[in-house]
Amino acid sequence: MATASAGDSAVSAEPAPARRLLLVIVPALAVGVVSALVLLGVSLLAEQLQDVLWKTLPDALSVGRYSSLWMIVMLTATGLVTGLAIRAVPGRAGPDPATMGLVDPPLAPGVVPGLLVVTVLALAGGVSLGPENPITAANIALAYWAGRRLTPGAPAALWVALAAAGTIGALFGTPVAAALILSETLATRAGPGALWDRLFGPLTAGAAGAVTMTLAAHPTFDLSLPAYPHAHWSDLLSACVIATAGAALGLAAVYAFPHVHRAFRALRHPVLALTAGGLLLGLLGALGGHLTLFKGLEEVKVLAADPDGWSAGEFAVMAVVKTVALLVAATCGFRGGRIFPAVFCGVALGLCAHALAGGVPVALAVTCGVLGVLLAVTRQGWLSLFTAAVLASDMRLLPLLCVATLPAWLLVTGRPQMQLRADGTPLR
Repeated sequence: MATASAGDSAVSAEPAPARRLLLVIVPALAVGVVSALVLLGVSLLAEQLQDVLWKTLPDALSVGRYSSLWMIVMLTATGLVTGLAIRAVPGRAGPDPATMGLVDPPLAPGVVPGLLVVTVLALAGGVSLGPENPITAANIALAYWAGRRLTPGAPAALWVALAAAGTIGALFGTPVAAALILSETLATRAGPGALWDRLFGPLTAGAAGAVTMTLAAHPTFDLSLPAYPHAHWSDLLSACVIATAGAALGLAAVYAFPHVHRAFRALRHPVLALTAGGLLLGLLGALGGHLTLFKGLEEVKVLAADPDGWSAGEFAVMAVVKTVALLVAATCGFRGGRIFPAVFCGVALGLCAHALAGGVPVALAVTCGVLGVLLAVTRQGWLSLFTAAVLASDMRLLPLLCVATLPAWLLVTGRPQMQLRADGTPLR
């Protein structure tokens, strides 16, 4: 009987699920708000510096803002300055970015300031990377450091999940993206409670991050594409073909990833590698035009606003150039994420398909192109489907996107990822 009583006491000592979840709400809200503010601060600082580098400075020098000469000079200089900064800051701004994913173990807090500095330089300088990876890494490091000191009894993984969700919610302006990404991870891990119990805290942090960013900056992913009229049988074939073509384009970059990374590492010095990478990015910008610079979120809106403004060949060049620019930027040492540039690649590819076959609706072509490229680059099925769907904000496209996911996923599953292990071998 004594043994049974002890067991009963142990069970009763466990907090009820609802009480356990209630205890997470306040820290989740705090982490979500701070994560959004870090993202907002870095984004605003990068925008101010971008205006100086690409407007004020070339105007003062009487040089064309986006002339080939200025793009080559500016990207090369960005690579040089970033390389020097990485050498100078504590922790060298974190590990090799080619080995890092969207959600990774916490970095040392001393690395965070340097990581944010070089992220601002890359965003402002026109590098074809987004803010998602380094900002998520910075927020995870800060949340983990603070959380372990304030509540040392809480699981370490909790702070990683809260910071990742808060950042992703702020990036996309909705907690749904964070829930979808984390559900793929949490579903494979053992833990107390149902999946929604484990998502409760991250979803709260994602909502706090999304609301904070929405109130402060009003972000939107809607490209205001022409309305999708209604589905035809031919649209099923078009959706599958375009999504598969997008996946093939993304896979080409994935397979080239370790080889290009090895070539930059052969330079044996981050300053040389980043300067060479910046020069290549400048040459690519001169080839593809200024719309292929930067993270690509504002640039895709320019393309979508005039889907007939360029020829199929011009769209194809932009898609290929942006893909190569993403490959170079992600392997030479710049800190940044791959989601937003991949979206540009998919949009350009979709508009190319529309230009080649005018009967394919613009909204269908664009969303399927983005879906395919993101599946190959991120290997996140829910994220890819969600991002493609919100670009058009038309529920009539969702069944077609779900169908288009199937052949594209068959192409990418089991293939290498756009991420390397520490020894330089591809991650699968």
